[in-house]
Amino acid sequence: MSILDQFFVYYPKPWQDRDWARISGLPLEDVWFQSGDGVRLFGWYVESRVNQPVLLWCHGNAGNIIHRLDNMGYLYRMGLSVFVFDYRGYGKSQKYDPSEDGLYQDAIGAYDWLTRVRKIPPARLCLFGRSLGAAVAGELAVRRPAAALIVESSFPSIEAVARHHYAGLPVHWFLGARFRLIDRMPLLSLPKLVIHGDRDDIIPLALGRQVYEAAKAPKDWYVIAGAGHNDTYQVGGDAYFRRLGEFIANAVAM
Repeated sequence: MSILDQFFVYYPKPWQDRDWARISGLPLEDVWFQSGDGVRLFGWYVESRVNQPVLLWCHGNAGNIIHRLDNMGYLYRMGLSVFVFDYRGYGKSQKYDPSEDGLYQDAIGAYDWLTRVRKIPPARLCLFGRSLGAAVAGELAVRRPAAALIVESSFPSIEAVARHHYAGLPVHWFLGARFRLIDRMPLLSLPKLVIHGDRDDIIPLALGRQVYEAAKAPKDWYVIAGAGHNDTYQVGGDAYFRRLGEFIANAVAM
């Protein structure tokens, strides 16, 4: 891990103690669990109807789970149970410096909590990752069975993003993180949905398309007209959630 990763890759926000269940109107269950390598982590679980699909959410590189509450509410109201968690160093999770392998271990811990503690069968479990979390979810899909993988606002690798933002200069040489989702996608046989906004100025549409092209079938490509990097579900609206729901329902029924 490079010390520069803490300045260029990870942007955690401090926790704010408020009554988030009341504010959000969601039945938030506070969950403390351990990562694959023993770090103490925090997340929220909202349970929908029994035997419905469960979404394990790997968020992006900034903020914490508080900033996903609005989106979480939409997913819950469409009938999904959702588990969103904070990586090490984020939110209320233990104050370790984030790292690529550390985030992978955090996702493994979240998966193991769902399958071992909540007894969620992998056939009902869908992995969702946005931005940096797409690479985390992709790695998790390689290491653990699941019904489907959904990646949104994703990128092939840190190298590809660095070259885009720094005019081709090899800035990635000074970073420890690689997050090579493009290497994981060809290994996965489960159904995959790749979502991207066509006005994403952080991760251009072309980089998301590379992720899709690298994946083997079954796979779907969904472009949200007018959406940027962080507003896909807002700009996509009802059509976005219908597409997400149909994909998940078909994957879980397979």
